Amino acid sequence: MSGAARTDSGSLPGDPPGGRRALAVWGIGVSVYFVAVIFRTSLGVAGLDAADRFDVGASALSTFSILQLLVYAGMQIPVGLLVDRLGTKKVLGIGVVLFTAGQLGFAFSPSYGMALAARALLGCGDAMTFISVLRLGTRWFPARRGPLVAQMAGLVGMAGNLVSTLVIARLLHGIGWTAAFAGSAFAGVVVFVLLVLFLRDHPEGHEPEPVPHQGAAYVRRQIAASWREPGTRLGLWVHFTTQFPAMVFLLLWGLPFLVEAQGLSRAAAGELLTLVVLSNMAVGLVYGQVVARHHGARLPLALGTVGATALVWAVTLAYPADTAPMWLLVVLCVVLGACGPASMIGFDFARPANPPERQGTASGITNMGGFVASMTTLFAIGVLLDATGEDYRLAFSAVFVLQALGVTQILRLRRRAARRERERLVASRVSSVHVPV
Repeated sequence: MSGAARTDSGSLPGDPPGGRRALAVWGIGVSVYFVAVIFRTSLGVAGLDAADRFDVGASALSTFSILQLLVYAGMQIPVGLLVDRLGTKKVLGIGVVLFTAGQLGFAFSPSYGMALAARALLGCGDAMTFISVLRLGTRWFPARRGPLVAQMAGLVGMAGNLVSTLVIARLLHGIGWTAAFAGSAFAGVVVFVLLVLFLRDHPEGHEPEPVPHQGAAYVRRQIAASWREPGTRLGLWVHFTTQFPAMVFLLLWGLPFLVEAQGLSRAAAGELLTLVVLSNMAVGLVYGQVVARHHGARLPLALGTVGATALVWAVTLAYPADTAPMWLLVVLCVVLGACGPASMIGFDFARPANPPERQGTASGITNMGGFVASMTTLFAIGVLLDATGEDYRLAFSAVFVLQALGVTQILRLRRRAARRERERLVASRVSSVHVPV
C-alpha cells in the first residue's frame, strides 16, 4: 500500500484536516474580506453623490475607482510574496488597518484630492485580503476542497457587495455622507479584534517549511517560476476576461447607466444591482460544486460565461428603442452575476500548477487579471462618456474589446496548460508510489 493512496475521506496524506476548527478560523479570514468588499464597493452606490459632493464629471469620477483598482492590481504580486513569507495573519492585519483608515479618510475628505488619497489607501488594504484568504483555505482544508472553498470565499465577498447596495445606500441617503462612511468603518475595528485574538495561519502539525530570507533573488525566483507555468498565465487571462463586466457595473457605472441611460429610479436601479449580487451568490454555489467534481468543466464554464455576457450586453446596447425593457435588464443582471464565480475558475488553473510555497505569488498574478481589465474599462467608459456627450451605448462597447483580447489569450494557452497539468499529476503519482505508509 502506498502513501499516495487517498484516505477514506478522499484526502491525500499530509492534507490539512479541515473540520469545524478549520471552518471557524477560515470564517474569521473571510469576514475580513467581507468587510473589505463592503468598503471597496461602497462607492458604487455613492457615485452620483460623489459627483455632486466633489463637483466632478464622469472622467474624474471614474478616477476614484481606477486609482483604487490600480493600487489593488499593483499590490497583488507583492502581497502574494508577503503572504508566502510572512503568513496570512500578519498580512491580513496590515490590510485591515489600511482599508479601515481609507474608509474613515473618505468619510471626512473635504476635497477631491484627499478623497482620492483615501481610496488609494483603501485599495492598498483591500489588496491584502483575498490572496490571504485563499492561502488560509489551502492551509486549513484538503486540496480537493480547493475549488469549493475559493468559490465560497467569493460568495461571502459578494455578500459584502449586497451590504453596500442594501445598507450603505440607505445610510447614505438617511444620515448623510460622513456618518454613513465613518459608521461603516467600525466594522473594520471589529474584524481586526477577531483576527488578532483567534486567527491562526495553519493547524498544529501542518507548519510550512521555513523559507530562508534571500532578498531580491527570492522575489525574482518566485515570480519567474510562477509565471513560467502556463496554468498561472491561463488563470490570469480567465480572471481578466470573466470578472470585469460585473465589476465595472457594480463598482461604478451600473447605477448611472440604469438611472441616466435607462430612465430608472434609484430604487429600481438599486434592486437590479442587488439582483447581480444575488445571482453571483447562487451561481457561485453551482460553479464551486461543478468544478470540484468535474475539473474538465473549468474552461467550458469560463468561456460559456464570457459568451453569455457578451451576447446579453450586445442585445441590451443594440436594443432599437431608447431604453431597454425591464425584462432584458433583469436578464442582463442575472448573467452579470455569473462573472464573479467564473473569475474564480482562474485560481483553479493556477493552484494545481504551483507548489504550496508559491501559492500566494501565483494567486497574486492571477488576481491581477480581472482588476487590470476592470481598471482599463472603467477609464475607457469614463473617457467615452465625456467625449460622446454621455452616449452609454458607445461607452459600454469597450467591454467587447477586452473580452476579445482575453478569449484570444485563453485559447492560445489552454492546450499548454492542460498538458503541463497532466504531466504534474503523473509525476506526483509516480513519486508517491515510492513513499511508504
